[in-house]
Amino acid sequence: MKKILIAALMLATMAACGDDDDKKDLVYPEIAVNQLDAIPNDCHEYRRGEVINVNYVFTDDTELGKFNIEIHNNFDHHSHSTSATECTMDPAKSPVNPWVFNHDYDIPSGQREYRAAVEIAIPSHIDTGDYHFMVRLTDKAGWQQIKAVSIKVVE
Repeated sequence: MKKILIAALMLATMAACGDDDDKKDLVYPEIAVNQLDAIPNDCHEYRRGEVINVNYVFTDDTELGKFNIEIHNNFDHHSHSTSATECTMDPAKSPVNPWVFNHDYDIPSGQREYRAAVEIAIPSHIDTGDYHFMVRLTDKAGWQQIKAVSIKVVE
């Protein structure tokens, strides 16, 4: 009797695992950067005190999770290597009052496509110069896609 019970439990466990394997999300989400209205894009200049109107379309084969926007200075000319575009850069410098922005945004449950439309105010007192604008998109399963563009903040 004990052997039959163990065999039944093993079969049930194997059957349950087989079903889960069929449902696993193994695909990265996508950030559509080739759409006509995708902004910001590489080398765009913004003035202190203006607003960056973020507009990207996110997709996933199963379900989207959340996204994060990070903005940080690139005064030392480092790279995140997600774009082949090269922008004209200011000379390297040390930050005095750099802009640092980092915010998570939820995507409503069950979405496979989502248009991110966010307004980000640029502080008027920050250092001007080269910045990285980064979007991290995570799907419900935890897969992540990153898009980094170079922007410039001017007077």
